[in-house]
Amino acid sequence: MAGGGAGKYHAKDFDWEDLREEVEKDPSKGYHVAAPSSSGYRGDLLPSSLPHASEAWRSFHKRHSTGRFFKERRYLLKEFPELAAQGLSCCALEVGCGNGSTALPILRAGEGIVIYACDCSPDALEVAKATVENADDIPRKDRFRAFLLDFSLCGFPRWLFCDSCQASSIRSPTNCSSDVKGDLYTTDHSPYLEGRCCIGGVDFVTLVFTLSAVPFQRMPFTLAECISVLKPGGLLLFRDYGLYDMTMLRFPPEQRAGFREYTRSDGTLSYFFSLDIVRRLFCGAGFIELELEYCCVRSENRRNGKIMRRVWVHGKFQKPR
Repeated sequence: MAGGGAGKYHAKDFDWEDLREEVEKDPSKGYHVAAPSSSGYRGDLLPSSLPHASEAWRSFHKRHSTGRFFKERRYLLKEFPELAAQGLSCCALEVGCGNGSTALPILRAGEGIVIYACDCSPDALEVAKATVENADDIPRKDRFRAFLLDFSLCGFPRWLFCDSCQASSIRSPTNCSSDVKGDLYTTDHSPYLEGRCCIGGVDFVTLVFTLSAVPFQRMPFTLAECISVLKPGGLLLFRDYGLYDMTMLRFPPEQRAGFREYTRSDGTLSYFFSLDIVRRLFCGAGFIELELEYCCVRSENRRNGKIMRRVWVHGKFQKPR
């Protein structure tokens, strides 16, 4: 895989197993490795020490209201080429949209794409909407529909995919192309349904550096909600922090909130995923695994010359037809 942008992007600069061996042999990094229990996966189910993670993220976005903290994720269309299919007419749900850095390249991919985007922070939503409005190269700005939701605690609104329509879609599967056009939406971010009870589900859900911010014990709920609003055959596109990423290894022991779960100094939460945990979480929610791998990127800090080894998890999952 490769990403876009001005420079080249590499996803296999080093072997993750070599990094794992190095970390697990280093006694100074033992607290990153040791599980709280000997029961494997169950160790990840320990309660988080940060029950109000969403409030910390709301404070974060209020402090970074200029939107400059996150760069546009231009690599997404190469990582997930389904979003850039020529002539695609579809509906996507972006979970945890932040300042809009993920929505921008998707909206540019084609005029037939409509994005619903949610976040727990009203400040983040305002920045995201302004970012889209100020982008000169995005036609039809009304294709971006942002709404406030703490998705780690609350279910998605039923106007995305109501229970009766979900049941009907299982009996009569639809393809992955939405018949909901851009002019069916009103400016208050609620759909104008013309007698319909919901928009009929979405073709794509994006979870890009979002699930790691949710307390681990709430992740199954979030994924269950994601699969519930996808059409049969729809795709969930996943990218997040991987196990033994550089940022994980920088956390001191006192900031450990659980197994592979840490709190930053500002109170925000970060979890670091292994492929095994991702597979269990997503397959446990009913998804079919299509792609799942580590992305290992080596870069150099130009200021101090230090080599940084970044690890992310790339995944693509499908709702059964």
